[in-house]
Amino acid sequence: MFKDTKVFSSFSVNDLQKAKEFYSQTLGVEVAEMPEGLELHLAGGARVFLYPKPNHTAATFTVLNFVVDNIEQAVDELTKLGVRFEHYDLGDLKTDEKGIARGPGPDIAWFKDPAGNILSVLEEK
Repeated sequence: MFKDTKVFSSFSVNDLQKAKEFYSQTLGVEVAEMPEGLELHLAGGARVFLYPKPNHTAATFTVLNFVVDNIEQAVDELTKLGVRFEHYDLGDLKTDEKGIARGPGPDIAWFKDPAGNILSVLEEK
């Protein structure tokens, strides 16, 4: 039924202006303002819609993963722009001093947008 249907993802934020500044200026994503919210135009033609929600609760899971060629460089550049990376020490999930988890899967580092939603940068092996 949905084999050829156009798809997009969405999630809420509590402040559209802060979200617009973060995604466009800090992350360098193309952002379009729509009457209902913001549309992120991502590489490969993907689109994600951000909508305002007064009683917003941040996602407790990763809502966007940005695949990068060099995670060290991405983390360093984002840190210089004021992004703070999450640090975990949960059994098999441990991050280093930069916030990068290294393991058998991709190297990955998590950070939050201004609304507290979890994002990541990851380097596939």
